[in-house]
Formats: sequence, structure tokens, C-alpha cells
Amino acid sequence: MVDRLANSEANTRRISIVENCFGAAGQPLTIPGRVLIGEGVLTKLCRKKPKARQFFLFNDILVYGNIVIQKKKYNKQHIIPLENVTIDSIQDEGDLRNGWLIKTPTKSFAVYAATATEKSEWMNHINKCVSDLLSKSGKTPSNEHAAVWVPDSEATVCMRCQKAKFTPVNRRHHCRKCGFVVCGPCSEKRFLLPSQSSKPVRICDFCYDLLSTGEMTACQSARSDSYSQSPKSSLNEVSDDDDDEDSSD
Repeated sequence: MVDRLANSEANTRRISIVENCFGAAGQPLTIPGRVLIGEGVLTKLCRKKPKARQFFLFNDILVYGNIVIQKKKYNKQHIIPLENVTIDSIQDEGDLRNGWLIKTPTKSFAVYAATATEKSEWMNHINKCVSDLLSKSGKTPSNEHAAVWVPDSEATVCMRCQKAKFTPVNRRHHCRKCGFVVCGPCSEKRFLLPSQSSKPVRICDFCYDLLSTGEMTACQSARSDSYSQSPKSSLNEVSDDDDDEDSSD
């Protein structure tokens, strides 16, 4: 069905509409063979609080952005190549229901759908697109992904030293390797994580010690496993303290 739609006028028109909704600031999305599979609003768990984001699933990429005017205008476009994506279901907890993790080497985060049916459809379609891409390319699924950030609200004190209390002066920082919320003194070191940045990024002392001794995945796998079993709120990295979407993420 995807191959049949690839060169159809209806598909071309739908993709053009998405491009226009992002305006001149968005990247062009129309390329030969690309098909728009589906779209919808998902709740993305950002650093400060959950926020509604518009998502578009294509057969090769996942695109999302901030909602300015529903169905008409979006900004801060993000494009994620699907061949690098791994998704994991996460358990319902309180008001956070029907969620799953979207994990890639550069960015990982949790999203939630409005219903269990919607969640199932999103996950099934994403998995099918990823499977088809990997089958065509002969590549293997990525086994490396960026840490999902622990949200600010879950840490009143540093998660490493367990002593430093966070205040307007003593700010929260996030380790790019494990995603923990840490104080400045516990995250003074930087380490090059090529999949996330071309420059050394902030990491906590614990992860620095593991990375320096060659235990490259120990601290990340422990964090991601615990998150998958007991989800709360989350997000990921770009600048030292802010997500790339806006200053409050």
C-alpha cells in the first residue's frame, strides 16, 4: 500500500500541506518515495511539564512540532530518521496513561496518546515502518540510545550526592549519559558522546568514571531499564539546561 501511495497526487498534496503548516522555518519534506502514514496530537513529556505536540509519521521519518494553530500552523520542527528509532511501551501511572518511549542515539523521550487504541495504532505503524526500512537497507536495529531525562519535578536534591538542594541559585543540571538530575559540583566534567554532540557534553561524576574505564553502557542501561518499568515524566538533551524546543522543556 505504501508503494502504491508513494507517487500519488493525494500523498503529494498531504505532504505539501504539512510543509506549509511549518512555513519557511521548516525543512522541505517532499522527496521521492516518501509517504505520509498518519498524524495526530500526542502529549510529550518535557523537562518542566507535559505538553501537546503535533506528530507526523512518514514511512521513513517521524516529524513533530509545537502547535501554534491546530491543523494550520506549527513551529520548531523536529525530524527523526525512523531507521534509528526503537520504541518501548511504558506502564500507566496516575494521569500518565497510554505511553511509550521513542528512543534514538541522539534523543529519547516519552509520549502519551489519548486512548489505548491510539497508542496501539501508533506503535504498530512505527514498528512496521522501522521494520520495512531496516529490511530494505539490510541494517540492524540501533542498540544505542540517548538517556531519557528525569524531569525536574522528581528531584528536589541532587540524585548523585543526595545532599545538594535545588534552589533558584543552585540550579538543576542533567547528565547526558544517565539522564539524572544533578547539581553543578556533581556534573562538572564533560565527555564526548559522538551520537549526541560533536563537542563534549555535561555528564555526572558517576558516569564519567564508568566511561573513562571503558564501561560505556552500564550507567545508561540501568537508567533506561528502570524508566521502562516505572515511568513518570521525562525528556532529553540539547543545551546544558534547556531542551531544543523551548526554554521550559
